Amino acid sequence: MNVRPLNDRVLLRRLEEKEVIKGGIIIPDTAKEKPQEAEVVAVGPGKLDDNGKRIPTEVKKGDRILIGKYSGTDIKIGDDEFVIVREDEILGVIEK
Repeated sequence: MNVRPLNDRVLLRRLEEKEVIKGGIIIPDTAKEKPQEAEVVAVGPGKLDDNGKRIPTEVKKGDRILIGKYSGTDIKIGDDEFVIVREDEILGVIEK
């Protein structure tokens, strides 16, 4: 894949939650909510401050993060689905 996010944008792949069936009810894919956990695939160089100095992003490729359910812009590259978000839309990094 040859996608490089610009400025403070981050390319993410949403991580599917493990399906837990309670009471024998199976929820169809169309009724499921978007996962909030994602993996960082690519990171932009960072945004520029008022003086033109680059502020690097705090996340790096491979980090597992939390985002809002409806954050970012959904895109499709080939058969894969990704989300592009600004760094300030990231809620937190999941520590191992």
